[in-house]
Amino acid sequence: MSNEALKMRGHVHGTKDAKRVAIGSGVGAVIETYDFIGFGTAAALYFGTAFFPTGDPVTGTLAAFATLGVGFAARPIGGVIGGHLGDKVGRKPVLVASLILMGVATFLIGLLPTYEQVGLLAPALLVFVRIVQGLAFGAEWGGAILMSYEHAPWKSKGKYTGIVQAGFPVGLLLANLVFLVSVNLGGELAWRVPFLASIVLVAVGLIIRSKVPESPVFDEVKESGSIVKSPIIEVIKTDWRSIVRGIGLRIAETAGYAVSITYMISYLHTQQLADKTETLVALCIASFIGIFATMAWARLTDRIGRRPLYVWSCAFAALFGIPMFLLVNTGMFIFVIATIVISYAVCQNSLAGAQGPWFPELFQAKTRSSGASLAYQISAMVSGFTPFVTTLLFVALGWMGPALLFSFYAAIGLWAAAVTRETWGKRERQLAEEATKSTPNTVSV
Repeated sequence: MSNEALKMRGHVHGTKDAKRVAIGSGVGAVIETYDFIGFGTAAALYFGTAFFPTGDPVTGTLAAFATLGVGFAARPIGGVIGGHLGDKVGRKPVLVASLILMGVATFLIGLLPTYEQVGLLAPALLVFVRIVQGLAFGAEWGGAILMSYEHAPWKSKGKYTGIVQAGFPVGLLLANLVFLVSVNLGGELAWRVPFLASIVLVAVGLIIRSKVPESPVFDEVKESGSIVKSPIIEVIKTDWRSIVRGIGLRIAETAGYAVSITYMISYLHTQQLADKTETLVALCIASFIGIFATMAWARLTDRIGRRPLYVWSCAFAALFGIPMFLLVNTGMFIFVIATIVISYAVCQNSLAGAQGPWFPELFQAKTRSSGASLAYQISAMVSGFTPFVTTLLFVALGWMGPALLFSFYAAIGLWAAAVTRETWGKRERQLAEEATKSTPNTVSV
């Protein structure tokens, strides 16, 4: 039993704010996902012609996906900044600042001029605001997940972090619902309205997050004088292996999503297997199911551990790559829906549900924000440019290229899960159960 785990006995029942913090963090995750993932939908459906008009639609799509990738490339920088500040000044300030930054950048996308209006300045501005989005999103996850994790009861870390992780499919659902409605507006309004509308969500999110209390674990670190001078350098020096393993774990989920969802949107459209409305309907169904699937998977890790779920999910995803494309290639809408639901609710959500409690448990409290953020966001660079690479693979190898890439990412996750220590095994679960029964519950959660 690690010293870190033993210290958790002092927080066996969590805090009285555990549920409110999880919901508040989850609401922020909804908004930031709406903003960030909405860009991916717009890149697949609209940005190729609005900002990168060429005679070849594939070239336009490649350019739009390259811009999408720039935001992912900026996420590790945001993760470094957010992780550092999270370990130095607290988790809450990072949550609020990242939400404001994301909201402003997303609103500006809705106001950008197109290539037809200002020429090359248009894609340059799009790249700039996408970088700002990436910085904000990179800083977001670590603060949100750690706030929930560190307020939660010891034996229910998966349950409470699952609420935060479920914010991502909620954000995806909202983004696709708005795009589903706005597609009927036609012209530029079809993609401008979803970005402009996000300002309302940001205002609501700021009100909720301003009332969320700071993490009790960070307060303890601060009061004990254990705050590290340079958390990023410290965690890289002392825990770089956990960072590398975390990157491998995360690649299976986020890069797999980039193939099975982000690229798949474009694939269905360009291959005329489904129109825009059908594609968005399938995504909305998958997102809705994913909300409950994410929370269910996260709770399951409280019962069986973090690693078993990851191993089985990655193994399934590795085998699903080729069948995934065989199903959508039939052009039958029911198979398109089934494929996207399986890709998202099973292959992606199960891994996201396990990451919520597992990543914080891999690092010490004093460098947890930096370590978890680095592992989580560095992998985003791979996923960010995956749609671009996947499009090139399709040009060279047909649908088999993207299918094999999806399976390859899952294999990386399987390897990472096999070499990463279980942080919630039978011994830890038994100790938590005993501590819960023997320690008086003085708070209501």
